[in-house]
Amino acid sequence: MSRIFIIFTLLWAWTSGVIAQEFGGLARIDAEKSHITDAGRDGVQLQLALSQGVPYRLFTLSDPPRLVLDFQEVEWSGLTSEALLRTDRIAGVSYGAYVPGWSRMVLDLGRPRAIEQAGLDIDQATGVATLAVQLRPVGAEQFRAQAGAPHDPRWDLPEPAAVPAARGGGAPLHVVLDPGHGGIDPGAETERTNEKTLMLTFARELREVLLRSGDFKVTLTRNEDRFVSLERRVALAHRAGADVFISLHADALAEGLAHGATIYTLSEEASDAASAKLAERHDRSDIIAGVDLSHSDDQVADVLLDLARQETQPRTAALAQALAEGMAAQGGPMHRRPLREAAFSVLKAADIPSVLVELGFLSSPRDLKNIENPEWRAGMARGILTGLRAWRKADLMQRSLVRK
Repeated sequence: MSRIFIIFTLLWAWTSGVIAQEFGGLARIDAEKSHITDAGRDGVQLQLALSQGVPYRLFTLSDPPRLVLDFQEVEWSGLTSEALLRTDRIAGVSYGAYVPGWSRMVLDLGRPRAIEQAGLDIDQATGVATLAVQLRPVGAEQFRAQAGAPHDPRWDLPEPAAVPAARGGGAPLHVVLDPGHGGIDPGAETERTNEKTLMLTFARELREVLLRSGDFKVTLTRNEDRFVSLERRVALAHRAGADVFISLHADALAEGLAHGATIYTLSEEASDAASAKLAERHDRSDIIAGVDLSHSDDQVADVLLDLARQETQPRTAALAQALAEGMAAQGGPMHRRPLREAAFSVLKAADIPSVLVELGFLSSPRDLKNIENPEWRAGMARGILTGLRAWRKADLMQRSLVRK
């Protein structure tokens, strides 16, 4: 698409499907005046009523087709996707915090649709703003040609960093804790809480336990309610020079009566159907949040898996076993099969022993009660501490034997 600049009272630019708007401040959504509706033949109209104008940008992504709207910054209180979405021409909508200072809304377009018109109108008397976006159907090839996330350092991955050499036995073990989900992606939800909140709480508590022991250095992939893509979580672990990566989750399964803690390691093939479904749900969080997946490469993933099978995989298996034993010693409860495998993308750091800990299932009343209990969480934190200590001792011994 050719570059087009249009001047209104306000300035906006349309460049290869990307529109950017410059303002400043915090805006609140007016839920009653915001909606997504049909517009003409096969068209869609998005209208968002805001308390004031703020910087924003729009762009489209393919596979699947999505419209992404970023704002600096919107308070979404009072808005529900059910009330906002008043057309069946859009498959779904999600919104929430994205990165610090920025909010995001993502429309699952269902079929390829292009931005036909967009503009932010501000009432000069009240300052109230209305963002209006018109979408029209287009062919798949045209959509893909215009789609793509703009390059912006506020969203891009951190620069690659050299991975430090393996530490000796006297240095603190650097553990990266990864509280699952966050921001626009709540994870599993119940009537009174959600996975992203519970896991951030537990990650902070676990960090304190590890730091107080004096044996560990700890980094969190997120320390607030914000979205972090799966790829960025792994990149942050590399950037920190992590010795161990632990992703923390508490999912929900509609089928069956799954309960108890589970430790997952990476494998191309899931150890069971439930594990495969969990991996699919976890990986879908990037799609929900509007992450550009157009550069994903299965061959790269295969290479990472091959590398993981060499030195890191047996170390990871030993780590999972040690954590399971440590948590069980604290009373668990553990799942009847606590050690499982699945193709979780967040575990694909080939050179860092990485595990995903499901503390339990929010779909289980017993597990939910446990995870909401600070005393139970403290016990699980102690169990993970014990497991990490045992694994490190055995790992150092094993590595010294290999060097000899």
